[in-house]
Amino acid sequence: MISNFSVIPIAFFSAVFLQGTFASAQEAADAHRPPNILLILIDDLGYADVGCFGNRSNQTPHIDRLAAEGLRFTDFHSNGPMCSATRAALLTGRYQNRFGRAFEGALDADRDHDIGLPLEELTIAEALKPAGYVSGLFGKWHLGYQAPFLPTRQGFDEFRGLLTGDGDHHSHLSRSGDPDWWVGETLALEPGYSVDLITRDSIDFIERHRDQPFFLLVSHLAIHFPWQGPNEPAHRQQGHDYSDLSKLGPHPPGAVRPVVREMVEAIDRSVGQLITTLQRLNLDRSTLVIFTSDNGGYRHYGNRFHGEISDNGPLRGQKGQLFEGGHRVPAIAWWPGRVAPGVTPETAMTMDLLPTFLDLAHLEPIAAPALDGISLAPLLLRREPLPDRPFFWRNGSVAAARLGPWKLLIDDGRPLLFHLAADPSESHNLSATNPNRVAHLSSMLDTWQDEMDRPRPLPANPSPAGP
Repeated sequence: MISNFSVIPIAFFSAVFLQGTFASAQEAADAHRPPNILLILIDDLGYADVGCFGNRSNQTPHIDRLAAEGLRFTDFHSNGPMCSATRAALLTGRYQNRFGRAFEGALDADRDHDIGLPLEELTIAEALKPAGYVSGLFGKWHLGYQAPFLPTRQGFDEFRGLLTGDGDHHSHLSRSGDPDWWVGETLALEPGYSVDLITRDSIDFIERHRDQPFFLLVSHLAIHFPWQGPNEPAHRQQGHDYSDLSKLGPHPPGAVRPVVREMVEAIDRSVGQLITTLQRLNLDRSTLVIFTSDNGGYRHYGNRFHGEISDNGPLRGQKGQLFEGGHRVPAIAWWPGRVAPGVTPETAMTMDLLPTFLDLAHLEPIAAPALDGISLAPLLLRREPLPDRPFFWRNGSVAAARLGPWKLLIDDGRPLLFHLAADPSESHNLSATNPNRVAHLSSMLDTWQDEMDRPRPLPANPSPAGP
């Protein structure tokens, strides 16, 4: 009896050999070409709002698959507990506190209308241009409300989305009842749910720029209030003011939880569509995908909606606070063939992304002291541990410092000391029994705050690295 193996044509083996040889050559070429970078930034997503970080209610199969196939961070932090703060640090690789106190919270449309991310700062989009990148931002900006503080003046070749901190997910009206959906620098309202529009425009950008390196920032407005599901009618109407609690949306306490679940699951579908697009265009093995949140989630809003909004897991606190629930966020790095699947306890921050992208794009690093972040590339590609370093946060009168597992939080002069490895929920204040550690971290925090309030050298645009 002749086996099935014996009758397979020799041409088949030749084809398989050539295919394998081509794949090996392609992988070798991909290892030396600048990768595409797809950065998916979710608004107000809590640490445990998705399945792979412990949520048992929200159905997030696409994000969970991203985590299973990529590197999941369990100790990743936003630079601030509010929207504008983290976005400023993300784009510049620097502590946002250097740009003034306004950048420690959320830029206000009235109070901060005439300021924005300083134009002299170097953004990711500008820094990647020497390597031939085209850059697009679709979704939320929140780093300036008018020219010249717009994405198109900060290196982005394309922008579609909103300038303010929140908008109706359907009518795209701001908190003040004004239209807020832009194409470039032109106001251009269009119908559609924010998640769907941002996803559509992001996919179109990928398809149009498949043949050149691209940096794509998918900056979702969801799950930020107003809490609205994909199939609901618009809440805000033009000319009406929504600066009171009506800004939160049409749902009363007791009815928000299922709406937030719909928003999380809409984000998950968006992630699935983006990954499917990369795979369809054979870009998945040449694209680094980063998925994360701009800050922790709301557990409640004032004295309302307790337990109805986000899930921060075991972490204490929420958005706006410097307890872990305000800034420890879900984060995943996905790059088939380059980033091995796994979980890392290494501590990192949003400001580390710019130096990471420069490293992977084969651009000369920006010399210290211009950047505060460090490259995560050795961790992503080779699982090399990150160097020991302190981390700092400040929002108004509250500030925090972390070194290793120890975190000191100063709230109006009161020291709170936590050992995060043993107490991630920050339940036990150890300051009374560790005065020397409190003094050491306090000194570091004071030095950092003094530095943040002084001018700092600006980074120069990097150049391609030598051979």
